[in-house]
Amino acid sequence: MSFRFRTALAAVALAATSLSGGAPASADTTDIAPPGANDWSCKPSAEHPRPVVLVPGTFKSMAKNWSTLSPRLAAEGYCVFALNYGTTNGVDATGPIAESAGELASFIDGVLGATGAQQVDIVGHSQGGMMPRYYLGFLGGAKKVNHLVGIAPSNHGTEGVIAPTPDQVPLGTGDSGFLCQACADQEAGSAFLTQLNSIGDTVNGPSYTVLSTKYDEVVTPYPSQFLSGPARQVTNITLQDKCPLDPIEHDQAPNDPVVHQLVSHALASRGPASPLYQPECFPIFRS
Repeated sequence: MSFRFRTALAAVALAATSLSGGAPASADTTDIAPPGANDWSCKPSAEHPRPVVLVPGTFKSMAKNWSTLSPRLAAEGYCVFALNYGTTNGVDATGPIAESAGELASFIDGVLGATGAQQVDIVGHSQGGMMPRYYLGFLGGAKKVNHLVGIAPSNHGTEGVIAPTPDQVPLGTGDSGFLCQACADQEAGSAFLTQLNSIGDTVNGPSYTVLSTKYDEVVTPYPSQFLSGPARQVTNITLQDKCPLDPIEHDQAPNDPVVHQLVSHALASRGPASPLYQPECFPIFRS
């Protein structure tokens, strides 16, 4: 076990033992969908023919991760769906990432069956922006996905530490009952990432858009999030290249209004997002 992973586990244990009372989060509470998501009667329109599947990041529930982007996309006319996955000891998105990709595969099959669509678009944050690549490359998902939009995705792992804040750890976990395999899987050079990237950054079929912030303190260095591939298939965007004073960091990137615009543009694009697209920079974000 590496020093970084031991440090991450220590942070989890410290956060858990510093709290008192309560009980681990249960499926009854953590499986609440964000506003606008998981209307299983929704049928895609001609304007938005593909459902959008939102995939949260490590330690995050769908309700917490997508509280602002989900209602925006629903208001734009998309059928929006979201899931929790990889739950261990009551903590979301902490299980082995290959197994989580299997959960995503089953969820997408359910979305396609309910909506009658042939493909989905995926928007994922952090682990949720990287994990779908395993589904695409190893579980036959490439034919079922049109576009993968990653917000601060851990595509090549992190040289930092993925550790939760106290509010992301359920009460009563204790210092020995929690294990974040997903944290180990996201370390740069891990066995999981070596397998994931052994077939290249992309597979034939889907388009890829990566949205990164230079202030990312979790998936570091931030250019490791970028994907290699031809311009017709891949677009990598650093937020500060569009809005130089945008201060957004890793955790809150899904709530950034600039990110929202870029996601909407990407989903409306034929292929990856245009590198020439310029979102509106709010006054505090302008140079």
